[in-house]
This record gives sequence, structure tokens and C-alpha cells, in this order.
Amino acid sequence: MRIDRFLHCIRLVKSRTLAQAVIEQGRTRLDGRRVEKPSEEVRVGSVIALPLNGRIRVLRVLALPERRGPASEAQLCYEEIVDAAGAAT
Repeated sequence: MRIDRFLHCIRLVKSRTLAQAVIEQGRTRLDGRRVEKPSEEVRVGSVIALPLNGRIRVLRVLALPERRGPASEAQLCYEEIVDAAGAAT
């Protein structure tokens, strides 16, 4: 699944256009390497790190969503990776 579509389907951004804008800033990482284009593929087990709303979000992909459904459904597709202090790592 494309990374821009994934971010939209799990409800981190309101539109794919906004997801593409976040990616084009050059600060998004997928499995430790910089994401160059919004069409890069996300797989189950991938780790995504991106700046969003003034903080760094680090997510592990648990499943690929079939659609942009309700928030409760979207949250089952990823887990937020946080350190012991409660801050994103």
C-alpha cells in the first residue's frame, strides 16, 4: 500500500493531498530511511516516523486497511511506539 494512502486510511491526516505534503517535506522515515515519494510501499511490520502536529510520531504497521473507516477500525492497523517516559522514540 502507498504510504500516502496508508496515512490517510489510518486517519493521521485528513486527505491524501495533506499526506503527500507531509512526505514531500523530506522528514518522513520508513524503516529508517527517508521517504522520497508518496508512492513508496508500506508493508506489515514497517516502522514509520514522521513529524505531525508539533511532535514526532513513530508507528509500527500491524495491518493494511482496506478502506478509510471509523477511527476505532483505523487504530487496529498500527501501534504507536513510545519509550518508558511516554515520549515517542
